[in-house]
Amino acid sequence: MSGPMALPPRKNGVDGLAERRRPSWALPDHAPDPGAPPRRRRPSWAGAEPEAAPTPRRPRPTACPRTPGGGTRPTGRRPELRPARADDPVDALAADLAEDIGAAVHAYEVAAVLESQGMTGERIQREYGHRDLFSLAAALYQRVPRSHPEPPLPPDPWRPDHAKCALRGLLFALPGTAYLLAAGAWGEEGPHGLIAAALVSWAWSQALSHRAYVRLVTGRHEAARTLLRGGTAGVGCASLTGLAVAGPGPAAVFAAGQSCYLAAAGVLLVLGRERRLAVALLPVAAGAAVLPWWDPPTALGLGLPVLTVLLAAGAAGRALRAALATAPAAGAPPRLVRSVPYGLFGLAAGTLVTAAGTRDPYAVIVLTLSMGPAEWLLYRFRGLAVAALRASTTPLGFRLRAVRALGLCVAAYLASLAPGIPLTDASPAPLLALGAALWTALLLQAFGVAWPSAALCLGAAAVATALPRLSDLPASTAQLVGCTAAALALFAAAVRHLGSPTAHS
Repeated sequence: MSGPMALPPRKNGVDGLAERRRPSWALPDHAPDPGAPPRRRRPSWAGAEPEAAPTPRRPRPTACPRTPGGGTRPTGRRPELRPARADDPVDALAADLAEDIGAAVHAYEVAAVLESQGMTGERIQREYGHRDLFSLAAALYQRVPRSHPEPPLPPDPWRPDHAKCALRGLLFALPGTAYLLAAGAWGEEGPHGLIAAALVSWAWSQALSHRAYVRLVTGRHEAARTLLRGGTAGVGCASLTGLAVAGPGPAAVFAAGQSCYLAAAGVLLVLGRERRLAVALLPVAAGAAVLPWWDPPTALGLGLPVLTVLLAAGAAGRALRAALATAPAAGAPPRLVRSVPYGLFGLAAGTLVTAAGTRDPYAVIVLTLSMGPAEWLLYRFRGLAVAALRASTTPLGFRLRAVRALGLCVAAYLASLAPGIPLTDASPAPLLALGAALWTALLLQAFGVAWPSAALCLGAAAVATALPRLSDLPASTAQLVGCTAAALALFAAAVRHLGSPTAHS
């Protein structure tokens, strides 16, 4: 299903593809096999055929089970032959070679089997009464019904790593504990500077991660060089943004540390060093774990996030040094414009999450913790799509299976959000709409459909932020309207792009 097949139509107007898929036993009993040579009379020395006994009709094979997408699924059972006549050596030969003959799709394949058995022309004429190899092969092909055994299913190439997905979900959520430890240390204007720097870091890291993953196909050396150059520039842009918004002071310093951590985390995640990032997050995780019972002093509350930033930066430096030590590979870097929609999506997603977090900070925690199940479901959908390709015989059948898999994955992701909704004070509908839009956009981006997902998420972010200022609608209602419209449009785009077999080949 990797592309269209050019099959010329038959002379009688029947489509070539449909004719090729039609098994020979499905032809009318009175219709001769178009690929078989004409039958000749038995030689006189072989004995005359009885005139009173008509030639028995071939029995129809047992019905194969129907698949939901149309067509039949081969059973792999031994073909049922008609009762062999004791005086007919061709029937005896058909019974001996039934498995090989039943799996053939043309009489020429039967001829190849006979030739591999050492069947000579003299023996064919003497023992079986046929003029040559192809005449005997055609007779055997007609007597044995088709029975194509089903090949064993190969392993799923998109099987998700459960432990890795769960770990990455924690890695997305644990950095938020640093804000609990250093709460109030950035002053009144600090949150605005931190939010602005975070938005720049999210947009930059999304675009840089895409470019680094593309370069990772060429080699680890090229990916590390991309991360080193892009990460350094991203830290500078985000830090300057925080300084411009919050002004000089503790908030600008905290924004710079935040930018350094996000850049280091991006390096470790792209290069597959999740465990090192988890070790770097242990100080802030341990400090936040004792907050319900003990309020640490200010020096300790600020020192633990600083220690985490230093550990993450050191781990990222070691990972980059190891990757840069590998041999470089030849290959032109991709154009920068290819990574632009991924950066725009990061900006839109950050804006939507920030808008939800300003009303209820626990909503951000619920969304970040759901990134682990979200990544697991991205792999799961690709596995279900590959299984749908193997089970479908028509484009419509595959599209229906793909839509069903898409609906199941979206529903599963929303179910992963549901347990955290009671922890928030906000209504569940806006959060669920936001989750559906973000996950479907991530799925489209995983298949390279980047611009539609970025444009629709940007539109949802514009509605969620501008509509409350232009009207009397509450912010939650604006988010619900924008994210619901974006989720429906993204789902339709996913059905259109991912419902085609060529998207998964």
